[in-house]
Amino acid sequence: MNDEDIVSLYWERSEQAISETSKKYGKYCYSIAKNILCSNEDAEECVNDTYSDAWQSIPPHKPSVLSTFLGKITRRISIDMLRYRNAGKRGGGEYTLILDELEDCVSGDDDMEQEYERKRLSETINAFVCSLPKTEQKIFLCRYWYMDPLRVISARFGFSEAKVKSMLYRTREKLRDLLIKEGFK
Repeated sequence: MNDEDIVSLYWERSEQAISETSKKYGKYCYSIAKNILCSNEDAEECVNDTYSDAWQSIPPHKPSVLSTFLGKITRRISIDMLRYRNAGKRGGGEYTLILDELEDCVSGDDDMEQEYERKRLSETINAFVCSLPKTEQKIFLCRYWYMDPLRVISARFGFSEAKVKSMLYRTREKLRDLLIKEGFK
């Protein structure tokens, strides 16, 4: 079933929308949640919460790219669960490691909490990612959006883990330099 048909099922409030979403995007959402949470049970719970959130969000939203819509929901729910689970302690897993890698690029100043600055930062990062060569762009997104482990990225692109680490390091350095130039750091 194509995405438009699935979204139509949501708009019709047909429960078949959930089963069709699960068939087409269940593994995709699960992999996002698992990469963040490092737990099968928590990942499954987040995927179920994703379906519930999609049910409540469609309508009024009518996503043009259902995979991205579901991925964003899964990612948000998974990160919220990880924060709740690790409240008050330093947790392990890919999420913490990935945030540590990006720590030098983005500061946590109070100014960053203002909506205008967040939007400008988001636009700057989006433009930066779009300006990258396709392979670097895909590797960057795999790591920092989908939170894929290095071994998965290296296998997917046929590079050694050392090469992927090096590519990510150089890309983060470019991003850090851009953010300094734009006044974010």
